[in-house]
Amino acid sequence: MRWSVKLVSGKQEAGSGIKRRRAPLTAYRSLLTCTLVLLVAACGKEPLYQQQSFVFGTQVEVSIYGETDAKARAAAAAVLQEFDRLHREFHAWKPGPLMALNTAIARGERHQVSPELAAAIRDATQLSEASGGLFNPAIGQLIALWGFQNDEFIPKRPDAEKITALVRAQPRMRDLTVDADNFVSSRNPAVQLDFGGYAKGLALDNALRILRAQGVKHALVNIGGNIIALGKHGSRPWHVGVRHPRAPGTLAELDLNDGEAIGTSGDYQRYFELDGRRYCHIIDPRTGYPASHTQSLTVLAAPGPRAGVLSDAASKPGFIADIGDWEAPLKRLGIEAAIRVDESGKIAMSEAMARRAKRVRD
Repeated sequence: MRWSVKLVSGKQEAGSGIKRRRAPLTAYRSLLTCTLVLLVAACGKEPLYQQQSFVFGTQVEVSIYGETDAKARAAAAAVLQEFDRLHREFHAWKPGPLMALNTAIARGERHQVSPELAAAIRDATQLSEASGGLFNPAIGQLIALWGFQNDEFIPKRPDAEKITALVRAQPRMRDLTVDADNFVSSRNPAVQLDFGGYAKGLALDNALRILRAQGVKHALVNIGGNIIALGKHGSRPWHVGVRHPRAPGTLAELDLNDGEAIGTSGDYQRYFELDGRRYCHIIDPRTGYPASHTQSLTVLAAPGPRAGVLSDAASKPGFIADIGDWEAPLKRLGIEAAIRVDESGKIAMSEAMARRAKRVRD
């Protein structure tokens, strides 16, 4: 059983997700958490409705406070239906709109996409430029080469010459052109799009729009550790815990205000170990190899129409950036609050996160 959402007495844990290898106690903790969730739901002390599903390759959960079961059920179902749609729209290695576009790019052909996908390409290009290229959805070939574009994969290191060739080709978002009729072309055939670091954030933003349209005033949406808040959890803010990348329990806890989103990138989410070395799914586009000097990076995005997207996209450049410069790409993206754990387990926080975080672990 693979869990990414933990709710115990109103607290959710951010930063969980799929792991190719798990610690011996993970299954036990997941079972214990499941039991506690059931107990909370059964106690009947607060009007909290929860619905879960498995989308984007991870566990997702919609928690709605203060509504009737019928209204909450309908609103949660609408959100999960939207998640399913986005999953199909942005899937990088199964037949769908994104695969069709990638095929056309590889052939040097123009390809018309939906207005939604065209808007995502434009937005992701702006984010990529602001991050100094560390957020780069154009490196789909590198991600595939490392085996991370599969539901299951065999741990192995790719051919070094192939990695070098792709890095030299420099696939970048700015190599793409989107015209007024949403025809996309690329001057660089090495570009292959993978929106794995963007789509979950887009889904969070869409979820808030759907919930508000349904008349829901208080909710928390969690997609494998990417979380966005709507309203409050009763009389108090929604309270979330940032998962510790190595030890059981949380690294830090904080309250989420209305419209805020939190996102985590970690080397424990999707990775494999080979010859005593860990290779995670977060690829440094400068080297072509998985980033190895960070265990986890969590960002807090301020309320706004793109809070979810920012919480998803910004955690990648912060994770990849050099140790002494990890806050710089975040600030260029408008992120002030972040917490980072380096490869040795040392914790660093921005000043803004230090003011917000509670119960920070030593």
